[in-house]
Amino acid sequence: MDTEKIKQLEQEKGVVLVEFYASWCPHCQKMMPIVADVKALFEGRAPVYQFDIDENQAFADSLDVQSIPTFIIFNNGEPVWRTSGEISGDKLSAELEKALA
Repeated sequence: MDTEKIKQLEQEKGVVLVEFYASWCPHCQKMMPIVADVKALFEGRAPVYQFDIDENQAFADSLDVQSIPTFIIFNNGEPVWRTSGEISGDKLSAELEKALA
C-alpha cells in the first residue's frame, strides 16, 4: 500500500503538497486549520494530501520524514521543497505559488 502511494506521487503531474501529521501532535493540531485554508485556496491548482504518520509509517520513512508536521511539495513527482514544524499559511502558500510558477 505504501509503495502504491509512492508510485502515485511519482506519477502525479504538476504541483502537490503532502503533509505528514499525527492526531496526538499539538503542533499538527495547530496546523490543521491553516492546511485546510491552503487546501481551499489552491483547490483545482495543487492538490493537498495529508497522511497520518501512525497509519503511514513506511511511506513516511521512504520520504525520510523525521518529525511532524512535515510538509513536502512535489513537482511532477519530484520533491522540490520541504519543512518541518509549524509554518504560517502565508509561507506555505508562497512556497506553493513558487512551485507553480
